[in-house]
Amino acid sequence: MSVHIIATTPIAGQKPGTSGLRKKTPVFMGRHYLENFVQSIFDVVGAKGKTFVLGGDGRYFNDRAAQVILRMAAANGAARVIVGQGAILSTPAASHLIRLNKTDGGIIMSASHNPGGPNEDFGVKFNMPNGGPAPEAVTEAMYARTTEITQYHIVESQDVDLSKVGRTSLAGMTVDVVDPVADYAALMESLFDFNAIRAMFKSGFRMRFDAMCAVTGPYATEILENRLGAAKGTVVHGTPLPDFGGMHPDPNPIWAKELMDEMFGADAPDFGAASDGDGDRNMIVGRNAYVSPSDSLAVLAANATLAPGYKAGLKGVARSMPTSAAADRVAAALKIGSYETPTGWKFFGNLLDAGKATICGEESFGTGSDHVREKDGLWAVLMWLNILAVRKESVAEILTSHWSSFGRNFYSRHDFEAIPTEKADAMMAALRAALPSMPGHQVEGMMIADADDFEYTDPVDGSVSRKQGVRILFEDGSRIVLRLSGTGTEGATLRLYLERYEEDPAKFGLDPQIALGPVIRAAHGLARIEEHTGRSAPDVVT
Repeated sequence: MSVHIIATTPIAGQKPGTSGLRKKTPVFMGRHYLENFVQSIFDVVGAKGKTFVLGGDGRYFNDRAAQVILRMAAANGAARVIVGQGAILSTPAASHLIRLNKTDGGIIMSASHNPGGPNEDFGVKFNMPNGGPAPEAVTEAMYARTTEITQYHIVESQDVDLSKVGRTSLAGMTVDVVDPVADYAALMESLFDFNAIRAMFKSGFRMRFDAMCAVTGPYATEILENRLGAAKGTVVHGTPLPDFGGMHPDPNPIWAKELMDEMFGADAPDFGAASDGDGDRNMIVGRNAYVSPSDSLAVLAANATLAPGYKAGLKGVARSMPTSAAADRVAAALKIGSYETPTGWKFFGNLLDAGKATICGEESFGTGSDHVREKDGLWAVLMWLNILAVRKESVAEILTSHWSSFGRNFYSRHDFEAIPTEKADAMMAALRAALPSMPGHQVEGMMIADADDFEYTDPVDGSVSRKQGVRILFEDGSRIVLRLSGTGTEGATLRLYLERYEEDPAKFGLDPQIALGPVIRAAHGLARIEEHTGRSAPDVVT
């Protein structure tokens, strides 16, 4: 085997976020594109003598990209790469392997909840030695390197056999192919009361887990069916497929409609859940009871001590700014810290590493704890099962009890997808310009108390993050948040977040969209959404 130094030219526009670099698959498969980005990673973090974790969600090009990355790691002098069998690893499992083996970081191949296939999406991101996403300073350095790179290093060799667990060598670099599920499953067993959950399944408890033909299928099958005794067939769409079986692997009521139909059908199971492409998101549904991600975070925080791994109590609870304030009310009752951060798991990572928070969550179906440094879909499912097993109540009963104790934060997110970027930017610029004049004005019978562009000072490292989303706050506690998302690959996605707090139990049964009616109308009027974008209704409501 020999190391080749390949001349190349910089490729513009390769700017990764903390969720990594995401592009259409044909772009990644283009000449030198993947290689340029991977070399830029190694140039920034260094590779000589280091150990990395490698794996992905199994989407199209995952297997070929893994071979390229392995050959480049060897050429750059890496000592060892731990890779999931078949190049498969869920994102939380990869985070755990990084931490468990005290590696120098890891490369995860995924575009998260985005569709996969020859003409769909692919992504690559780097996670740090703490198991969490690279911070902005590191991703900015990687981007800068892609604009000046002139060569990359790669070994000429046959493919490494990733189909079998075991150790092999590639140009002097050790390659350890590991069972992608085993270590993660052991971690889950250390956190939750598997005996109580087994007893619940044995008593006739039924559930459905929709893996959406994505990476969590093998994890859910091993843990739910093999270790916890759920009935065979509990896990559906459990085989990861390169195109996710044509599904959009985003666990929300729109894309997981099959699960929603069953959970609100005549013979619904007791509990339902779904996860996304790379396993870091979750949707929770009871029989005739959808659980919003914001409510799920609050319920998990309020009941965490029922699980053995959290019996000592929580250090704090953190949520992203667009997530509802329901978790804040739990933190206040528990007399623990609560934190409101910008969107992005890296902000939670700082709090978790500093011991300031134990459980974190985002409204975009992401929840996790200090067991890893990523959100973790299956972890959230198991926490819910642990709570159900101990409390011996239904999901609906647990929600009703929670609202009776803390009140209900009616909450919804409206997504306007694939808006031309220039139109989305113009709308946000006009809205920001109008913010200073908003307080004191009444809209839809509600008085605006404050309006700002969220700014966050990290309590751990003192870094400041500006322009993290427009907030319009009303005197009655209602709230509107607007921000543009960078998780898509076409145009911009406007995310509109709507919230209204209600203490009156007689109103808990309202449909959230009805309860939020005045807030929705106020948001459309204040932001002039239709005027700027031509859209009068969202593409997705969650």
